[in-house]
Amino acid sequence: MQEEVPYNLFHLITGLDGALAIRSCDGDLLFAQSPGGTPWLWVDRDLPEFERQDKLAQLIEFLDDPSLKGICSEPRTAELFAELYSAGYDSGLKFCMDMEAYACPRVHVPTGVNGTIRPSRMEDREAVAVFLAGFSEDGYGITVEPESQMAEAGKMIRSGGLYVLEVDGVPQSMARIAHRAPRHGRINAVFTPRGERGKGYAGAVVSALCSMLLGEGLVPMLYADLANPSSNRLYQKIGFVKSGKSGISVLDESHRRTEELTAAGKQRYTDGGDVSERGMETPWQALCNGCLMR
Repeated sequence: MQEEVPYNLFHLITGLDGALAIRSCDGDLLFAQSPGGTPWLWVDRDLPEFERQDKLAQLIEFLDDPSLKGICSEPRTAELFAELYSAGYDSGLKFCMDMEAYACPRVHVPTGVNGTIRPSRMEDREAVAVFLAGFSEDGYGITVEPESQMAEAGKMIRSGGLYVLEVDGVPQSMARIAHRAPRHGRINAVFTPRGERGKGYAGAVVSALCSMLLGEGLVPMLYADLANPSSNRLYQKIGFVKSGKSGISVLDESHRRTEELTAAGKQRYTDGGDVSERGMETPWQALCNGCLMR
């Protein structure tokens, strides 16, 4: 429970069809990966360093996956996993990002913000696509055309949970309730175009979603890139409190080994592993001394 906020995505991933989920027999390690997604890894923070390294080495050996493209965990574990994985596969997996997980037990709703907050509608699809393209550029440094985001925008709108703040009938900011876990509601896709920032729009949308979740008996939470101090200040201003750091290690494509991955290796990454073939009655697999316990 103590680390439930920074590792909240375990709730989502382990509920997905085809997810790969591994737990050590002593309960000191959890690993979860959605089909084709970047896995999450938790290791007991009190483990001595040599035991932490040994467990990660066992996990990497069991996964036997040369096509892993990243890992999310607390920064020390993410960096150590990257070092061990890269040594074994010459993959160039390296630590690249620090995130802070935030929880909002009590929201401070900003006042005096112009605009109306409402659920998104299909007629907002073009505006949401523009927001997603801006999010890609600002958050990841990847420039994409808004037209390429139209399908994703439609999908987000249809799935529900996406809200916009509109001024004079024009959407100017957005945020989404992405998932509800047993005790928390996760918010993401927070974005305001550069020309509209500094007007309180993002804070207004996020605080409105927080009020909804708190009214449902759930504590709002979200992840923020620590390299973006303005967003971190915004979240703290409306009531979010720091709840634990996570780090991301990703594949440096310039260091990928030149030989082609096997077809089986490619398929295993894209489908997340076929859990049903492993004979388990639950989605969790047990890792003990590098062996799968059935």
